[in-house]
Amino acid sequence: MRLNCAYVDPDNSIDQLEVETLIDDEWQRLDLNTRAPGFQLFIYALFSCQHLYFRLNAAEHGLMLTSSEGSITVTADANWHIKLLHVEFNGWLKNGTPTQRDIDYIIERMGQCPVSCNIKNIPDSKKIITFTQ
Repeated sequence: MRLNCAYVDPDNSIDQLEVETLIDDEWQRLDLNTRAPGFQLFIYALFSCQHLYFRLNAAEHGLMLTSSEGSITVTADANWHIKLLHVEFNGWLKNGTPTQRDIDYIIERMGQCPVSCNIKNIPDSKKIITFTQ
């Protein structure tokens, strides 16, 4: 999945959000409905939670965003156990200058989102955050 988001002040609230999912090698707009596959809904819940913690903790550190791009890559085995989980966000800054300490804090907080807290150890897991001035 990937997302593009635009924000408004004062706390990086979402102004516009577009989420797409890769289906048969083609990006398609995510359609959340009662027929959506459960695992896709689960991954979106995880992605949404990660995004929430990314944007709110950035604001907490004075990093106000105009927009961001994000992606979540997941690989599961035949029994739907997640073996690979990579989450990446790049935020375009309206103001603020992030330090490595800010980035480390935001990444740590992303690991505390309620969905992440309920996932068992994943062998290949990483979170990457970058900011563009």
